Amino acid sequence: MTLWQDAAAKKREEISALIPEAWRIDNLPSVKEQVDVTEYVKQYLSEEELSITESDAEKIVGKTTSGAWTAEKVTRAFCHRAALAHQLLSCLHEIFFDAAIADAKKLDDYFAEHKTPVGPLHGLPISLKDQFHVKDVETTMGYVGWIGTFEGKKGTGKEKVFESEMVRELRASGAVLYCKTSVPHTLMSGETVNNIIDYTMNPKNRNLSSGGSSGGEGALIGIRGSPVGFGTDIGGSIRIPAAFNGLYGLRPSTGRLPYEGMSNSMDGQNTVLSVVGPLGTTAGSLRLVTKALLSQQPWLHDPFVHEIPWRSEEEDKIQQLLQFVGESVPKEKKLVFGVMHTDGVVTPTAPIRRAIEFVTKALEAAGHEIFTWSPPSHKVLNDTGFRSWVFDGGRNVREAFALSGEPMAPQVSLYQNEMKEFSATEIAETNVAMRALKKEYMDYWNSTAKETSTGRPVDAIISPLAPWPAARREKYKYYGYTTWINALDYTTVVFPVTSVDKAIDVKSSDFKAVDEKDQEIQDDYDPEIYDGAHVSLQLVGRRLQEEKILAVAEYVGKLIGK
Repeated sequence: MTLWQDAAAKKREEISALIPEAWRIDNLPSVKEQVDVTEYVKQYLSEEELSITESDAEKIVGKTTSGAWTAEKVTRAFCHRAALAHQLLSCLHEIFFDAAIADAKKLDDYFAEHKTPVGPLHGLPISLKDQFHVKDVETTMGYVGWIGTFEGKKGTGKEKVFESEMVRELRASGAVLYCKTSVPHTLMSGETVNNIIDYTMNPKNRNLSSGGSSGGEGALIGIRGSPVGFGTDIGGSIRIPAAFNGLYGLRPSTGRLPYEGMSNSMDGQNTVLSVVGPLGTTAGSLRLVTKALLSQQPWLHDPFVHEIPWRSEEEDKIQQLLQFVGESVPKEKKLVFGVMHTDGVVTPTAPIRRAIEFVTKALEAAGHEIFTWSPPSHKVLNDTGFRSWVFDGGRNVREAFALSGEPMAPQVSLYQNEMKEFSATEIAETNVAMRALKKEYMDYWNSTAKETSTGRPVDAIISPLAPWPAARREKYKYYGYTTWINALDYTTVVFPVTSVDKAIDVKSSDFKAVDEKDQEIQDDYDPEIYDGAHVSLQLVGRRLQEEKILAVAEYVGKLIGK
């Protein structure tokens, strides 16, 4: 083996060695078998562990803050399920179960002495994407050359000592941190693969991707090895894994949650910023952790965070609708939903089209108004925003690979060859173009007020977030349904809708492709392979509408039985 292969193998073995012997799986099922490992894994868990790990974050916190469950008991249950998840899916980069259990015991001691929880997340296990720095734990971000360093550099004094700002705030809220999850090296892929842990699979169907770049989070939470976790999103990296794994995922607008102290690729590129946000099994889980973080006043610790505490009044306006689930809402309370059936570039496959129709009909039946969304060109918007991903000509990621000499995965081969670096003038011109496109889109959204019966603009947009329910390996070839959100910096929540049914979601015999790319995407869909896969959509709001769009997602989810 070469030096980089030796280093990767050693790291991979170190991760596996941290799984207790009693939690190891003998005779792992072959990946070729279409096994739903979310069900398969249950045989290794006790009834109590199942009860804990099948609970959502709100229920867990209700138990831990009342003393019904100890933090230690909850932490051990999720550590066990996470260990099983990694063996089946390759979803963990870092394991620190012992430190987590020690932290949980301290929380229990505090509760026993003071009869009160440490904070709103007391005893809640939370998983983190491997961009967060955690004391006594490495951050490799999937790069072999980052092993044993601080972001690729040695002797900084920060190795295993430095912690990201959000880590501090989660600890202060009473959360228990126990693992960091896998990412694609570079972070710039809708699939998760690197040379340390290989490929992270989808727990529902291991022939499909778990998504990316927060793919480890999606897989781990999807198999219930975590109740809620945090990822990042610069082109869909929270929403894609949330969708592929049947979860809720919040992509907040920039400046709502703290990013201070995170590792990243192409750091310093500010045209389209990466944001941090939660993934979980319910909309309520996302609200719980978001409110907890905002209660820590992150604007005092991260210069890019807006001073916007949680706005309950914005949430309450929508939550009033929950009382009408099962009956038509009064006219004065109805919402207007813009529905995007296609972006005009790539046509969604059959399961996605069926999901849109299903949600649309449910909303209409509940008394809401549906508006056909026909915005300015998404192709122009996406093409302009995409420039930010290559401003440095790929130099940053190539330098990271050069540290070890490891090869790039095919999914990120865009950066393989040296590209022209943008000049300061060209970057400024891109920023001017982006500003104009944002204004054009804003004007379109405002103009919908003239066409709705409410006399106000569309409340939220229902949109695909990918052309298919989940990508097959090396087949994530179109990002346009997620990247337009990043270009506009809109608040977005992914929500699960249904599952693929091969008997219903058949290929269209009379499909007419826009172009070769459109045809290629349709050809990649196979009902037999996708049968049973999660099908999700996204709800899109305007900038900084986190409270409103989370509440809308919760309402829609309950309306459709999700």
